[in-house]
Amino acid sequence: MQWTKVLGLGLGAAALLGLGIILGHFAIPKKSNSPAPSISAPQDLDLEILETVMGQLDAHRIRENLRELSREPHLASSPRDEDLVQLLLQRWKDPESGLDSAEAFTYEVLLSFPSQEQPNVVDIVGPTGDIIHSCHRTEENVTGEQGGADVIQPHAAYAPSGTPQGLLVYANHGTEEDFKELQTQGIKLEGTIALTRYGGVGRGDKAVNAAKHGVAGVLVYTDPADINDGLSSPSETFPNSWYLPPSGVERGSYYKYFGDPLTPYLPATPSSFRLDLANVSGFPPIPTQPIGFQDARDLLCNLNGTLAPATWQGALGCHYRLGPGFRPDGNFSADSQVNVSVYNLLELRNSSNVLGIIHGAVEPDRYVLYGNHRDSWVHGAVDPSSGTAVLLELSRVLGTLLKKGTWRPRRSIVFASWGAEEFGLIGSTEFTEEFFNKLQERTVAYINVDIAVFANATLRVQGTPPVQSVVFSATKEIRSPGPGDLSIYDNWIRYFNRSSPVYGLVPSLGSLGAGSDYAPFIHFLGISSMDIAYTYDQSKTSARIYPTYHTAFDTFDYVDKFLDPGFSSHQAVARTAGSIILRLSDSFFLPLKVSDYSETLRSFLQAAQQDLGALLEQHSISLGPLVTAVEKFEAEAAALGQRISTLQKGSPDPLQVRMLNDQLMLLERSFLNPRAFPEERYYSHVLWAARTGSVATFPGLSNACSRAMDTASGSEAWAEVQRQLSIVVTALEGAAATLRPVADL
Repeated sequence: MQWTKVLGLGLGAAALLGLGIILGHFAIPKKSNSPAPSISAPQDLDLEILETVMGQLDAHRIRENLRELSREPHLASSPRDEDLVQLLLQRWKDPESGLDSAEAFTYEVLLSFPSQEQPNVVDIVGPTGDIIHSCHRTEENVTGEQGGADVIQPHAAYAPSGTPQGLLVYANHGTEEDFKELQTQGIKLEGTIALTRYGGVGRGDKAVNAAKHGVAGVLVYTDPADINDGLSSPSETFPNSWYLPPSGVERGSYYKYFGDPLTPYLPATPSSFRLDLANVSGFPPIPTQPIGFQDARDLLCNLNGTLAPATWQGALGCHYRLGPGFRPDGNFSADSQVNVSVYNLLELRNSSNVLGIIHGAVEPDRYVLYGNHRDSWVHGAVDPSSGTAVLLELSRVLGTLLKKGTWRPRRSIVFASWGAEEFGLIGSTEFTEEFFNKLQERTVAYINVDIAVFANATLRVQGTPPVQSVVFSATKEIRSPGPGDLSIYDNWIRYFNRSSPVYGLVPSLGSLGAGSDYAPFIHFLGISSMDIAYTYDQSKTSARIYPTYHTAFDTFDYVDKFLDPGFSSHQAVARTAGSIILRLSDSFFLPLKVSDYSETLRSFLQAAQQDLGALLEQHSISLGPLVTAVEKFEAEAAALGQRISTLQKGSPDPLQVRMLNDQLMLLERSFLNPRAFPEERYYSHVLWAARTGSVATFPGLSNACSRAMDTASGSEAWAEVQRQLSIVVTALEGAAATLRPVADL
């Protein structure tokens, strides 16, 4: 494993100074364009401006943005990535459609690449050591875009170098349960190579689980059953359809955490302390390499051993067996082994965030953040350039109104293009680390549009409960793409819906995990967040994500021909995000409805009572304090809603409204406890941390109960259950206190 240091001290220092200026002085008026802020100003959402923005967001311009953005591969820190930094700066500094200010800010971060001199290889080796078969090192050049020198070889980022060799076993998704099943079948895993398929657990977890059982190396592939609806022949796949070609390989980061690996909880600036490589945790413990399903077919369809369980079967055209080793009547000799040679390199590279800012006229110290990452594994037309194309069009329309003097928001709007997301949400995490206090104190909400369009059937939104109301309000006013006259809201409810005890049938708002740049904002900073995209009809496909995800086939033509011809879904996302931005930045009263948290808390409480209550009672642990805490929150949330409703009917003092708005803004922070999950990194939100337990309740409680299940009363595991229950109760009581009148303690 090699480590090459790229120096960027001067640029990093300039970035640090520049970002301090751009974020630290929102209250300073910018010439005559930025009026001095006045908290007494009555400015509210202007519906005419909102209608103008909706009408000016242009599908053709979004299409042309995407064509330019995805013209070449733009891996993080590559020359093309830097070209796109300059493109963003040029657009955001345009005298006719630019923003108030725009700057690029650079961090020095640890990235992982395959060696160009010694490519990663997967070979089948005979008993005498001769290579009898080799897997493909690159994807097939089916459109002329997959063969360039700037197309990075598929690799498992951050997997260690090594050349393990052993008998092959098939381990399904590579979960802990999957490896235990292999042991139950009598298979000795020590020294083997495990073939796993994407899904089930995170990429890096497959290698972690394998290493626990003595496996020497891991291969990962995408099964056509999981992404292609079972189709696998070249005539059925891209460029003839949206399905993944047989040679397609999903790249990705296998790092456990997010942020720069060398500077956890510190921004990756030149002056920051960096860990020694020997002390870095979270990397896969054994060599790992992704392959295409045509190569997986050669391996899996020649395996010997017991027939795999029915749930482990796939769509490679053969019966999947467990191994170990190859069958004697197959294409390879029975004593052949698989060699996995990985030569990944670790390098310090400079990666930039680009920030563009529109200063608020009345409350410039309150920020509405809108972000999308810029870097891709290859061309990245869908991921992430569909989102960047929308970002550029939305900022153009708002920038044009700004430059004409037609409009300036009440609160500041910050547009962000994050760097190095694909390696582990690095740019956004470094930003939140560097400006932790300022962002926590001043940020109203974070809006993420990573992949704007997975497909063109319906909107899909993930977010925290307080943003539900503003999302619903926005989508009810925007026409859905396609035939008919449905709103985006009405179309959305046809595909994803739930029955609410308060509102009846409503669209389902998904919860936020850690799959994109919203993660540090919600989990680390406690900022109300959302992720917006258009997606596919799940009743018509079993694909776990769009088929060419993270491959060299994610190109402009793929989007233009198969995902969104006409770009009306991209336009719908732009309109949805634009409406939400305006409502959050211009509304006198913040459109965050904290009482919508009550449904979530009540459902978590009911799950705990129904599925854990009896077990907890056996160990003398009472849910009574939790019941009381939830009821307190519900009462205070309802009371705050009533106070807001009363004020909205009159002519309230703007300072009084500002205080109420701060309560709405700061509620999410009250759910943070940085000591709640010491085994995790950055996760401190006690409602949305990663849940590994099977009960859909408060994650800390669910996880602790799952671990304590088979231990005796009085054990440390049951003490942790009590601790987690206390953490949740304290957080809910603190949240209720946050919602009380500000004069009350």
